This record gives sequence, structure tokens and C-alpha cells, in this order.
Amino acid sequence: MQNTRVKSVLALMEKVRERRRSGLFVVEGAREAGLAVQGGYALQTLFVCRDIWGSSNPLPKAAQCFEVSPAVFEKLAYRAGSDGLLAVAAQKELRPERLQLPQNPLIIVLEAVEKPGNLGAILRTADAAGVDAVMVCDPQCDVFNPNVVRSSVGCLFTVQVACCTSSEALDFLRKRGIKTLAAALRSATWYHEADMRSPCAIVAGAEADGLTDFWLRAADARIKIPMRGAIDSLNVSVAAAIITFEAMRQRGFKKHL
Repeated sequence: MQNTRVKSVLALMEKVRERRRSGLFVVEGAREAGLAVQGGYALQTLFVCRDIWGSSNPLPKAAQCFEVSPAVFEKLAYRAGSDGLLAVAAQKELRPERLQLPQNPLIIVLEAVEKPGNLGAILRTADAAGVDAVMVCDPQCDVFNPNVVRSSVGCLFTVQVACCTSSEALDFLRKRGIKTLAAALRSATWYHEADMRSPCAIVAGAEADGLTDFWLRAADARIKIPMRGAIDSLNVSVAAAIITFEAMRQRGFKKHL
């Protein structure tokens, strides 16, 4: 294995500017790589350590494949207990206009979420709940960060994702008659009292400060989760999950009404 290839993979893992320059990103694990292919992502290069993966297991389809030693794979792998597969994939353009929505969509909108782990957890929730799209507005973390792929367990590839500004997202939603429900610390409406049976978007904000005034003013309604302890807010991924599954409860746990 050429050292330059190892360095290029490590650069994609560690540097957002390299991912943006090349239009590539790293996917580790057979499940995640398989979901990426199913989601329409092209695997450019596959690295396999046969000592870990095994000699007879089938491989995901990729443009080129390299077998590497355990020592080399240890340098490439970014998580413990890896299954011996790592792929470099081409990014897709994640624009709102590419979203394909049903008649009665349920959408999660995230404003300026900073932590890859939180974004990944929300994508995992979106997949579990059958959410139609996740809109990442004014992102403070790169959706193709390897930690997003890892924490989402590949749900980055199973859920429709769009990246845009908050104003673009609001315009997109308004044009389609999709009601916006802003998760806020101060609101007169409990989240479970809001009607989420019609087309709606659950809007959640950054970990530290919540939503900005842009969404608090523009949203059709503000909703809040009861807090009975000493703290006044939940982790954004937990809050998004609670509200999302309330929407699913109201919809009879069906993907679409």
C-alpha cells in the first residue's frame, strides 16, 4: 500500500477542507458502505483487511479495491472493533430542491448544530421514525464528517438530507405549505398539544443557545418540552427524538397519513 493513499484517506477523515476540495468522504464498515451504495453514493475506493474481514465474504461494489495489512488498516480505521472494510465515496449534492416529499411530509430542520455526534443521532432518529427529510441549516459541522457517518450508523444514507441556509429552508417550507414548529424554551404550547398530523417541520437549534431569533420569529408555532429538574433544556438529539416520536404517535405510527 502506497503511503500517499494512506495519507489521502487520513486527510479526508481529519480535514473538512480536503473533503470539500475533493468531493470525497470516508465510510467505514460493511453496513455503512452497503447503505451508502443503496442510497446512491458511488464508492470510489475500497480498502479491505482480509485478516479481519475474512477471505470469502463478499465485498461492496467499488471502482477499485486494495487489500491492506492489519498494520495499515489500523492506521486507516477511526473506530474500535472495525470489521475490516473502509471505503472512500463521492459526495452527493444535498440541496433542498432535490428532496422528494410525499403529500403529507414530516421534516426535521436543524439550525447550526455543531456536534457530529448529535447530527448523527438525529439522522438515526429520523430513519427510525420514517421522517421524510432532514434539513441542515447553516451547518457548523460537515455532514460528511466520519463521525456523522459513524454516529448515524449509516442513516446519513437512508434519510433524505438537504444543506442550506435558514432563509432557504424557510422559503422552501413556506412554498410547500409545510407548517414550522420551533422547539423553544419559552412557549405557551406543550409539544404534545401541537397538531403534527398535517405537513410539518420540527425545528431545533444549536446545542448551546437553541434557535436564533430568525426561527423563533418566523415559525408558525413554538413548542416546548416539560422540564421538571434543575436544568432547562435537553440535548438537541434527545429533544428532536421526543418531538419526532410524538409526531409519529399522532400519525398513528404510520409513515404517511
